[in-house]
Amino acid sequence: MATAFAEREAEERGVKDEVEIITGGTRPADEVHGVVAEVMTEEGFDLTERTPREVTAEELAEAEYIVTMGCDATDVCPATFAGESRDWALDDPGEATHDEAREICDEVRRRVTALFDEVTKDV
Repeated sequence: MATAFAEREAEERGVKDEVEIITGGTRPADEVHGVVAEVMTEEGFDLTERTPREVTAEELAEAEYIVTMGCDATDVCPATFAGESRDWALDDPGEATHDEAREICDEVRRRVTALFDEVTKDV
């Protein structure tokens, strides 16, 4: 969810060439959960062809911002990581009902927009 919204924000704000968005999980699912795909379709995204992947320590080492969704990334975060880490402490939408997933989606959208407001104000 966050990646799709972040990609759209970068495009709409004209910063897609300045902002690299890397997505991955510490324990990724085998596929995008059906309820997540349904809710994101309502937002105009087709996630059916996306495949969750594991984030690497190397990717984290180079990131300026790491956003987690309610999980701890310390087992993959390298000791040399110098960026800013934020945990949004959100429930897993893959385990949610449609209405719960919708609420999580709305919150993810709000937080992604706020993060872009913050980090692109000087770009």
